[in-house]
Amino acid sequence: MKHDWAEVIALTALAHIGGDERALIGFLAQSGAGPGDLRARIGDPEFLAGVIDYLLANEPLLLAFCEAEGLSPDVPARARRALPGGEAMDGTLPF
Repeated sequence: MKHDWAEVIALTALAHIGGDERALIGFLAQSGAGPGDLRARIGDPEFLAGVIDYLLANEPLLLAFCEAEGLSPDVPARARRALPGGEAMDGTLPF
């Protein structure tokens, strides 16, 4: 997966998380980000990698996101591998 497409997936995931108050509170707590940080860091690939990490750590949220967006459940993991630090996830190169 190309880096640009991975960022689109992460931004879409952030919008999905933002639409679920419980998920948003959990993401903010886990990431240490505040509501203002969301706008400030929206273009930061490392922040977007954290969004995908949060999504991947919560299977019900992951599945709800994939269903809502019409994506296969493997797409967020593929997107994560294309973002900073993702190549270390399983020893493979981003695709």
